[in-house]
Amino acid sequence: MGTKLAEAEFESLGELLDSLGGISPKRVRLLPMPGTGTVDHVAQLLNMFKRKYELVDGTLVEKIMGAKESFIAGEVLTLIKNWNRENGNIGMTLGADGPVKLMEKLVRMPDVSFTNWDRVSGRTVPDEPVPDLAPNLAVEVLSEGNTRAEMERKLKEYFLSEVQLVWYIDPRKRTVRVFTSPDDVTELGEADTLDGGDVLPGFAVEVARLFDQLTPTAKPAKPPKANGKKPKKRK
Repeated sequence: MGTKLAEAEFESLGELLDSLGGISPKRVRLLPMPGTGTVDHVAQLLNMFKRKYELVDGTLVEKIMGAKESFIAGEVLTLIKNWNRENGNIGMTLGADGPVKLMEKLVRMPDVSFTNWDRVSGRTVPDEPVPDLAPNLAVEVLSEGNTRAEMERKLKEYFLSEVQLVWYIDPRKRTVRVFTSPDDVTELGEADTLDGGDVLPGFAVEVARLFDQLTPTAKPAKPPKANGKKPKKRK
């Protein structure tokens, strides 16, 4: 194991996890050894075991998603598909099990992605299980296991790969962060409307709609009333 990790320029598991954004070691697959994973491994694990793994510097990292995150991603996928159909089918929409190869030894699985046909060879859905392309839009629904450093790294990778627009949807905060570059971000709340900018012209949805089927957010408890009397001061 030491030799294989050395090939990936890491001397310990801790260094490897730090490079991946401080993620849980439970998400790192050790077979194949970190640093030796390939695009074929991503496709095989998805096809044979229905397990979603991203490939990061040759290391297989499990994609985590619960029911809540899956539901929101499904809503966004449906909305974009409907918009695409109404606007002349200008691109390809993929869900959370649609991996894309962004760079050498780098495969990501956005929870939803949209790719204009201009970026797709033959303007048809690729036959390869892991196509070599960067989507125009990448959508990530944040899970509790996602770390800030992990998502910051992923954001930079998306834009280095010429992704134009990234949405980070946070079910806990009920917000959507819209990135047009790693440093240009707008945060939207439930009172706002999410639009598709230049990537999905004319697309719009109320942010509240993405979360309206979730359990209502608990309101903080109010302090008990003092029956109109001022509290006595201790001597």
